[in-house]
Amino acid sequence: MLYIGIDISKYKHDCIVIDDAAVIIRNVFSFDNSRTGFDQFMEMYRSLDPKQIKRIGFEATGHYQDNFKVYLERSEIEFMELNALLVHKFKNSQTLRGVKTDKTDARLIASYLSSIEFKPYPKISYHTLALRSLCKRHFDLITERTKYLIRITNFLDRTFPEFKKFMNDNLKSKTAMYILRNYGTPDKIINLNVQSYQNFKKESHGRFTPAKFEKLKNLAKNTVGFSYETDLFEIKSLLSLYDTIQEEIDSVEDKIYLHMSKINTHIQSIEGIGMVSAATIIAEIEDITRFVNPNKLLAFAGLEPRLYQSGTQEFKGRMNKKGSVVLRRVLMNCAESILIRNPAFYSYYLKKKEEGKSHQVAISHVARKLVRIIFKLETEHIDYNPNLYY
Repeated sequence: MLYIGIDISKYKHDCIVIDDAAVIIRNVFSFDNSRTGFDQFMEMYRSLDPKQIKRIGFEATGHYQDNFKVYLERSEIEFMELNALLVHKFKNSQTLRGVKTDKTDARLIASYLSSIEFKPYPKISYHTLALRSLCKRHFDLITERTKYLIRITNFLDRTFPEFKKFMNDNLKSKTAMYILRNYGTPDKIINLNVQSYQNFKKESHGRFTPAKFEKLKNLAKNTVGFSYETDLFEIKSLLSLYDTIQEEIDSVEDKIYLHMSKINTHIQSIEGIGMVSAATIIAEIEDITRFVNPNKLLAFAGLEPRLYQSGTQEFKGRMNKKGSVVLRRVLMNCAESILIRNPAFYSYYLKKKEEGKSHQVAISHVARKLVRIIFKLETEHIDYNPNLYY
């Protein structure tokens, strides 16, 4: 048996080959994170004894290993992605020295690989990889859009502080955005006329009443806000940037919908989980068969509670946040939205509240329940049935 340990980094990867007796078969060498470098690795791999079984392993290090994973898959070569925390603990068990180089890391990875059961990484769907990239882009755009919404809010806090409350704190509504795009400042709003009202009524699908129209004009007339000459330019500039980001978000969501239509998943059958959230969950999990039971998936999501046991004492602590930050975030967000639409989950939430849990702790319990249900749906290939989970 030959063990090939690879230390992944941004621009290059370091590789070593050892055998069962930890004898070095191929000393540490580097190859670039490029087609030429990957081909160099393949040349080395094919030069090894064909009679020997070969095991390849490397740590999960963000996205730097993704290209190499796809290259190995296309070459039909099995590999194992290792948990960086477990490799680090293995290193501490082997030596007390604080030596760390790419070469020593490659040797350590090969040694760790030889000490555990080899579990080949499942083949990654092209659509899953695409979703991971798209969902990350979507999150970045949402974050950027939020920044501009805060800037628009700050602008209104100075020029027209009464407006946000008038719109029920929903500046993202079509009506609010229409008013800001077409008028923008109290001076413009004061001069609204009958035609303006008809436009408002049409934009709000008849929900903008004459009384609301008059109230808006009065608020603008008596606002405590103050203005500068450049206010109209400023609000138009902010809204233009906001709209550009929104167009990008819409475009990314269209791409996500396209890739999701190619994937067989049952996560969206849970009411309260939207398309983008489902796509993010799928992209982070990659393949449900990687996890032998729901507890493994909970640990991967960083939602498993810490367990402390010593002598006669045993208790559970806070969440062990060692897993995927992205997956934990989207599951916690889904847990919040599911409560509004799903009686089964809301009953479970109330039960945890009655046990004395805080809102956030109760939500974390809902998220854990959600993980167990997702595992069942995806492994048994069934849709969610709320009647089975009361």
